[in-house]
Amino acid sequence: MLRVKRVIRAVKVNMGGNLLNQALPNKHIKYVDPFVLIHHWSDRLPGKQHQQELGVGPHPHRGFSPITLILEGSVHHRDSIGNDHIVKAGGVQWMNAGRGIIHSERPSKELARSGGNYNILQFWLNSPAKSKMNTPVYHALQKEEIPKSNSNNKVVVDIISGQHKGIKGPFSSYTSTKVLIIEMKTGSSEHIHIPEGFNTLLYHLEGRFTINNFSHSREKDLVWFEKSRDRKIILTATEDSKAVLLSGEPINEPIVTYGPFVMNNRTEIMQTLKDSNSGKFGSLLENFSL
Repeated sequence: MLRVKRVIRAVKVNMGGNLLNQALPNKHIKYVDPFVLIHHWSDRLPGKQHQQELGVGPHPHRGFSPITLILEGSVHHRDSIGNDHIVKAGGVQWMNAGRGIIHSERPSKELARSGGNYNILQFWLNSPAKSKMNTPVYHALQKEEIPKSNSNNKVVVDIISGQHKGIKGPFSSYTSTKVLIIEMKTGSSEHIHIPEGFNTLLYHLEGRFTINNFSHSREKDLVWFEKSRDRKIILTATEDSKAVLLSGEPINEPIVTYGPFVMNNRTEIMQTLKDSNSGKFGSLLENFSL
């Protein structure tokens, strides 16, 4: 079985006035190739608010894929390449920023007005140097469009990318990944096979797990696995539980991050800042009147 290298507690960070749980980077790990960042934002919106007061307004990205799993609530995505789209609970937004894009991420107008749970997990997936300046792309699917494996309603796995139990996920990127959302009832177990050479993380959303019949994790824990020829993980739920598995083939290139940019060296970062400031990422004017 794939051995647990370390279990790390997510910490609270303030991102533009929004309190999030940051699992990666942390004081133990700068990044786990190809995964650069993991943010978990779980909040209860009181209602009677305006959409423009909430979420994250227009901001740029280059050089990687910011990917958002909508766990509860709904997210309204707008961007500088013309997308204007609401994804509801259970859906996924998979965006490749490529050479540059501006987007905003806000709770939907209805959620802002009526209130309710807003629970999303976003991770940043690095792009290899040869693909960093590709044309930006945005792709999203709703809950009913995500393939699932279901073991007698005791274990339900949303297959976002890669394969699980012979079912292939709909999303792909410039490096191979396996991304799963795993929901388990108390006492159930699930075997997960990891491709050889992949780096693997498990972010624990709810409940409690036993991992490989030995290690334990709880809500807001990030489990970092060692690489091994024995590529199986066994999860056993000691409570009703939910987690996100992130596994990916390492790119094995140097990276330099600066705010919303992920490049290979400081010269590229300086050029990215220049391009962003000169308007080369396009523009985004949000319309809140509709």
